[in-house]
Amino acid sequence: MPPRHHDIADDLRQQITTGRIQPGERLPSETILADRYAVSTVTLRRALSALQGEGLVEKIHGKGNFVRRPFRKIMYVGGWGTLDPWTAAEPALRVTVRSSTVPAHAHLTTLLKVPAGSPLAEFSCLSLEGESPHGLAHIYMPRDLAPAGVLDDDSACRQAFARFAVLGPPPAAIRETVCTRPSTPDEASALRIGSTSSVLAVTRVSTDSAGRVMEAALLAFPGDRVDAVFTTFTTHHVIDERQTQA
Repeated sequence: MPPRHHDIADDLRQQITTGRIQPGERLPSETILADRYAVSTVTLRRALSALQGEGLVEKIHGKGNFVRRPFRKIMYVGGWGTLDPWTAAEPALRVTVRSSTVPAHAHLTTLLKVPAGSPLAEFSCLSLEGESPHGLAHIYMPRDLAPAGVLDDDSACRQAFARFAVLGPPPAAIRETVCTRPSTPDEASALRIGSTSSVLAVTRVSTDSAGRVMEAALLAFPGDRVDAVFTTFTTHHVIDERQTQA
């Protein structure tokens, strides 16, 4: 006989997939559901946890459990280091930003090639569509390279934040390392995904013509909410005729 929480998850899943409970609708409180199914709240939470792991239900702290709305995917364009403007610039997608100054430590000293303790400008960005998070970014740059207005309400900087784009002047080179991996506890909490869910992780390092690291960005996207596109650029070398006749 299957555990009771499996039966509860099956029943709620059937109600969601058939439309009896609509996307965006708040489920009854855990206490009411536990009474309805004649189980303990511990058993009820196991059922809800299974639905959260499937992406059918999301728990919003202080508000309750809601049926997830279908996700609109966004696109990350590799090589340019930005979200695609056609998806990211839509009014429905907004970005919250927190900024601070932090000392360089551990992997940040390696990424930015700076001594330990060097002051860094840190920007923590979370993109949301309504209440649903789409992406998380932690962006770091040497404090002396932070462009004027980046800590203020500067429109150009806000536009860059809204697209997770490179914040400073156009870099000479962008190197991106991409992988899928399990989410960290902080990522799972911020993106409201299951603790066992995978994220698309991008580590982006931007350098100037002298090879100095201008910025390092650590991006994380839920795997079901983003497509990543990487474009290869080909350079054609033109030979001057005078060189061939010399």
